[in-house]
Amino acid sequence: MRTVIYGPGGVGKTELASLLEDVDGPVLFLDLEDGTDHLDVQRVRVTDWDTLRAVTSGPEALTSYGAVVVDSLTKAEEHAAAWVVENVPHENGGSVSSVEGYGFGKGYTHVYQEFVALLNDLEQMARSGTNVVLICHECVANVPNPTGADWIRYEPRLQSPASGKSSIRLRVKEWADHVLFVAFDTVVSSDGKASGSGTRTIHPQERPGHLAKSRRLERPIAYRRGDAEVWRQLTDEGGDDE
Repeated sequence: MRTVIYGPGGVGKTELASLLEDVDGPVLFLDLEDGTDHLDVQRVRVTDWDTLRAVTSGPEALTSYGAVVVDSLTKAEEHAAAWVVENVPHENGGSVSSVEGYGFGKGYTHVYQEFVALLNDLEQMARSGTNVVLICHECVANVPNPTGADWIRYEPRLQSPASGKSSIRLRVKEWADHVLFVAFDTVVSSDGKASGSGTRTIHPQERPGHLAKSRRLERPIAYRRGDAEVWRQLTDEGGDDE
């Protein structure tokens, strides 16, 4: 499986990924943000783009794991941008101090091209039989609507210029089998005040308020602490959601 998990901070994305071990063998975290410190998991600390690529470019060394988790892909993109700024010169020669320094969106193209190389590594990993899970932070993004007014929704926090070109977010969505939005449950009253009890839900299908997709799941799943139900449904152990 190629799975993306995204949602707000503290909702339990890393914990959810770790629960895959309950149904499909050992999980290895490529930890870019020290997000696994509270969990008893196997991990590789990743501090830069070269380290991440060194690990992912040799998928044959990871076949003993049921899944490899990149935590987080949002941070990986930041490392990719830093690598580009340090290693890709301006077309007129010389260096730049930021991605914007290349001018006319060219820096975002450089980052996109570098990021696609990572996705190719992860694709080979998935083809070798290892589940790939990518954790992302969330953002609120504008949704262009050709038939009416635009609106906003939650999406994974990844590069996505308004032009649609060099969009890492869209490329990752296309690549993934499942994009799961994990959110705290809220109820909004008629006076516009929101309330909730801390319960959480995993959303596998796109709705006006969030981007999501799944090749297998149709209905939201309650996310209870320590419960691997979503992974059981996504693997043969759980059978079809239908």
